[in-house]
Order: sequence, then structure tokens, then C-alpha cells
Amino acid sequence: MISKKQQQVITATAPVLKEHGLALTTHFYKRMFQHHPELKNMFNMGNQKNGKQQQALAMALLAYAQHIANPEVLLPDLHRIGHKHVSMDIRPEHYPIVGNHLLAAIKEVLGDSATADIIDAWEAAYYQLAELMIGLEADRYQKLTNEPGGWTGWRPFQVAKKVEESSEITSFYLYPSDKGKVLPHLPGQFISLKVFLPDPGLNQSRQYSISSIPDENYYRISVKREQGPQPNTNGMISNRLHDFVDVGDIVELTAPSGNFTLNEECKNPLVLISGGVGVTPLISMLQTAIEKDQEQAITWIHGCRSQEVHAFKNKIHEINAEKPNMEQYVFFDQVTAKDRKNGILQGPVALDSLPGYKIPSNARCYICGPAGFIEKQFRDLLSIGIHENAIFFEEFGPQQLSLN
Repeated sequence: MISKKQQQVITATAPVLKEHGLALTTHFYKRMFQHHPELKNMFNMGNQKNGKQQQALAMALLAYAQHIANPEVLLPDLHRIGHKHVSMDIRPEHYPIVGNHLLAAIKEVLGDSATADIIDAWEAAYYQLAELMIGLEADRYQKLTNEPGGWTGWRPFQVAKKVEESSEITSFYLYPSDKGKVLPHLPGQFISLKVFLPDPGLNQSRQYSISSIPDENYYRISVKREQGPQPNTNGMISNRLHDFVDVGDIVELTAPSGNFTLNEECKNPLVLISGGVGVTPLISMLQTAIEKDQEQAITWIHGCRSQEVHAFKNKIHEINAEKPNMEQYVFFDQVTAKDRKNGILQGPVALDSLPGYKIPSNARCYICGPAGFIEKQFRDLLSIGIHENAIFFEEFGPQQLSLN
């Protein structure tokens, strides 16, 4: 257990973390991979290259230091991180490896400033956090093994079908190779998919939202091709699925994870706002909500670049035509005269541009897309009177502890 004195030491080091946190976490990852190169097969090297993982860890350490006397206030964030860890098949034996290299990195980056008291305090703090995370993740692993169709670790799945949803998004229908059942996901959840990348010669995994409605037989993911001559590791995984993974091929998946999920019991008006490939978890929410309650009012708001990249447009139009209490608004960055005639709005998505429509004050709102897109929609929803507790969002990328 961490002592009161050690808590005070941790609190006192928060300004140091704010100043040197990114240098510390960058050195930590470099050091750990030098000593344990096999861990490159577990960590997302795309997020290592672009610095997102280092930044997320630096922010997490700072948040933990600031709340060290009462880490329970971070439980919602820790649960989100725990879902990511379980999806990556992180186990208790990995925590000592991370702890050893994190403490060594503190010593090496801070030098003489890293006194014995500081190292002892951070060792106690880290293993307090590790114990909490291991407990949360053990509960999640236990739940996955107890549920019908559930499993832990990596399970082989076969690609049964590939379907082009737009010029850059393709859906993959994945059935378990053992012909068994699968755990029906909660709408909004993701699975991790692992493939081998010849360059850089590593097994790499990436999380993909499940875009189908819950089913005990299969999962569907809808993957965006990354453009550009040299995509990062994340793009290499997505592009490999597009270019080299075909019907009949085998990929490995972990069970559904994530707590950005539809509240299926709530009958309040539902607002779904997506940008680009952020449409994938929301279409699962949409179809599930309609299946659960035909009378629930639903608003669908989506933005993308153009007609060519507009995924699931035919399915959404079909649902909209059949459901009288559904509103649909679509924004394109590149709008043609034909688009305008069909009711397409000029992008980017702007809630104050919705013609003659007001979002109900009691709506539950779900947002998915790039970080800037989420931030704008969140602010705009607050500005029209939606309570922040009724706004839920998911950004694709590393999870971190919040500072509020």
C-alpha cells in the first residue's frame, strides 16, 4: 500500500511530470523495446511512430499523480483502458516488465532529481495502479469466459465475405474457424484483429468497430483503406486487409471490448453523429435501436468527403424510408449540384446548419470520428442545451486518463 508520505511525494512530482512527461515516456518505450523486442508484436507500433502512445501515457501518469490520494475518481477512465488491455490480451505478467522499465526511465531521465524517496514513491504508486488494473481486467476476462460464445486471447476466424461499402471502405464478414458460436457484441464495441506485416516483420493488431448488429454467428468489421504512398502501421494493417486478405483466409481476433455502447433500455430520442469511418459503430447502434424499439425517435447525422466515400448510404436510405420517426442529415465536403438536389448539405458537419430541425433537449447523443470532429460536435451539443452526461463519444486511438 502507498503511504501518506509517498502520496505527498507523488503529488509534488506532478509539475515535473507536466514538464518532462513526454520525454520520460518516449525514453521508457525505447528502453523497454530494446530489452524486450518481442513486445513490439503486442504494442501498436503505428501509435509508437506517431507519438500518440507516448503522449497518452504521459497524460495518464500526470492524471494519476494529480489524483493519487483518491484514484477511484479515475475509475471510468481506467475501465476504458482495461477494455483496451483485454482486447490486446495484456496479462498480469506484463505489468512487472512495464514497471521495471518505467522506474528505470524515471531515474535515467530525471538523473539526480530522482531521489530514492521519489523512486520508492513511484514504485508504490505504480504497483497500486497495476493491482487495480489487474483486478479490473481479471473481472473482464472472467466475464468473457462465462458468457456463451465468449473466449479470451486470440481466436482464429475465417473471412466468409468481402463487401465494398464505398470507394475506400470494405466490410469483412468473420466467422470462427472452429464453427462455434461467438459472443454477441454490445452495439458500439470493437474487436482487435491481428495480422503479420512483412514490413516491419511483426505481428500487429488494430481495433476495429463491429459494424453489424449483435449476432451469435459472426462479426462484421468495415475497414477504411489508408491513402498515400507510405501509410503508418495502422494503415498498413488496414491496407493489407484490403489487398491481401480474401475470402477463405484466416485472421485472429480477441472478443468484443469497449464501453462506448448503446443504452438499449433508454427510450429517449437518439442522435447519432459520425465523421468518415466513424460511421462503423454507429450503424450497429442504429440497426439495434430500431430492432429494439420501432417508435424511438432517431436522428442520423453523417459527414464525409463526397458521394464516392459515403459508406452504407443505401442501407441508411432504406432504413430512413421505412422509419417515419427518423431524421437523416448528410454533409459532404465536396457537394455537386446533384448532391444538393438530393438533400446533401455542405460540409463539414454543423448542427446549426440542420434545416428546420432542433435536437431534442432530452436526447442521448453518440459521436464517433476524428478528434477534432468529436470536439466540435461535443461543444455544439453543449451550446444547444444537451447535458454533458447525455453525450457519449469514441475516438479511435490510445486511451488515456482524463485530467478532470
